[in-house]
Amino acid sequence: MSDEATPTPVEDVDGRPIEVAEPDDLDHEALERRAQALARVVKFGDPVLRSAASPVTEFDEQLVADAERMIELMRDAIGVGLAATQLGTLRRMLVFQVGSEAEPTVLVNPEIEWRSNDAATAEEGCLSLPGVVVDVERPLHVRARAVDVHGEPLTIEASGLEARVVQHEVDHLDGVLMLDRTERDQRRGALRALREGGTYAPERPEQEDEAAEPGIEEMPGRSDDARARDSATRDRSEERPV
Repeated sequence: MSDEATPTPVEDVDGRPIEVAEPDDLDHEALERRAQALARVVKFGDPVLRSAASPVTEFDEQLVADAERMIELMRDAIGVGLAATQLGTLRRMLVFQVGSEAEPTVLVNPEIEWRSNDAATAEEGCLSLPGVVVDVERPLHVRARAVDVHGEPLTIEASGLEARVVQHEVDHLDGVLMLDRTERDQRRGALRALREGGTYAPERPEQEDEAAEPGIEEMPGRSDDARARDSATRDRSEERPV
């Protein structure tokens, strides 16, 4: 990771915090599916989120079915990525889908073998950390090797938001959370919110002046684009995007 990270507004990384999204036009059925999917995701405080996943050694129909189920849950949760550990399974497998037009990708036994020196800082959220958003610095480009659900080797090269999602999910498989990669003050604020059942998002200097103006009621640190999409990646108040 570069020693000199480039602060990058989340809009520049596709406008979507990691793992979760929440369009404003969800109908009742979609909201119900999302609630059911989120209920199955392991939340902060469960020891499994701090445990390293074990390599997959059996490639059978059950693995294929499990991967398909993970993709379905990720989509129902309006997320962009999901790791097996977030479902309480210590198996080294993740799924991601960045963009509605993209095909979902399954990575089994993934390892990041190369990271660019160029890095950027952007907001991340997580299905396992409800209501929390923090800034995380990550390389802009990565190359990862893995196998598919049939055990066939594959290599992916990812940039921008896709690279961020891959890194976020691989971290989950290593027992690492986005809280471990943010600055101390934000980590403290996020932990306080998680303990108290509240929400947290870092304040932005440019937003502080706006918040002081009469008639403006905004969550600190949220740009119009970020609030409007609060989430294509996540509903901070009930969430949670990795």
